[in-house]
Amino acid sequence: MPSKRPSRSLSVTAERSLEELLEPRIAVERHFAQLGRTYRHGKLHRFFEMYVTRPVLRNGLQLAGLYERGKRNALNPELRTVPMYFDGLPDEYDGFQILHLSDFHIDGTDGLTEVLAERLSELRPDLCVFTGDYRFEDRGPCDAVYPRMRSIVSSIRARHGIFGILGNHDAGEIAYQLEDMGVQMLVNEFAEINQGGESLWLAGVDDNFDYGTHDLEKALSSVPSDGFKILLAHAPELYDAAADKGIDLYLAGHTHAGQIRVPVLGALKHNARCPRAYIHGHWRHRGMQGYTSAGIGCSSLPIRYNCRPEIVLVELRRGQP
Repeated sequence: MPSKRPSRSLSVTAERSLEELLEPRIAVERHFAQLGRTYRHGKLHRFFEMYVTRPVLRNGLQLAGLYERGKRNALNPELRTVPMYFDGLPDEYDGFQILHLSDFHIDGTDGLTEVLAERLSELRPDLCVFTGDYRFEDRGPCDAVYPRMRSIVSSIRARHGIFGILGNHDAGEIAYQLEDMGVQMLVNEFAEINQGGESLWLAGVDDNFDYGTHDLEKALSSVPSDGFKILLAHAPELYDAAADKGIDLYLAGHTHAGQIRVPVLGALKHNARCPRAYIHGHWRHRGMQGYTSAGIGCSSLPIRYNCRPEIVLVELRRGQP
């Protein structure tokens, strides 16, 4: 693995090695491997997930004749354009489009890569961001992830490039591979996006759900207090701390919007310690706006019900709606 990141003119912290940035995460990863668990999920939970919960759910859906429908739903992402209005947005960024993709779990759903690559090739966003979870399982090899992510990355045409963070399912090695593909990974650091002499500040934190290796303070180091700040975090749980730091826009994923939603009740599983309103879609917290993506892929099983995968185009607008 390379220990130095490629030359990155946009990143203020580009002189630091990726190896150094990932040290805290790799230490936790080794700790998980030794214990056979994560902070939130113990051995018993993992056993039931693999040998009880998944088989029972799959067999039940198959008996009900619903399993194939769920698989078809998982291969039918929708394009969602979300206008967001900010009084403090620099004039040069009025109409700026950010392609937000999250929770690929790309090695878990056959056929998704091809569908996604075709739809992404039709878009021309100004910037693209990934908010983590490229691998289906949260342990084991990552080899099947790389050729599929390479196809997806090569289909994206974003003027200011692609930036990404890691999620709770990801091994640290994925960051090296994505950087080799041209994705500029942010590990508790920031990048300056410049357009027409005005700047946006893009900060990315490491996983704040399972690994706990996020460092918002470090990620915002040297970012001007009055700058327009966008935060990439895998889960929406940092909403309060982010608002305290003056973040303007918080982009997250992780929740899959429940993945299986039932009429009236909605999502049966939220998978994040935050208000229900922040689990999916556009939300506001104090002076900050956020968007939590329903994600592209699936966890546990490659199925979705009443909860399509989504490709999100956040459109920044100056002023009020």
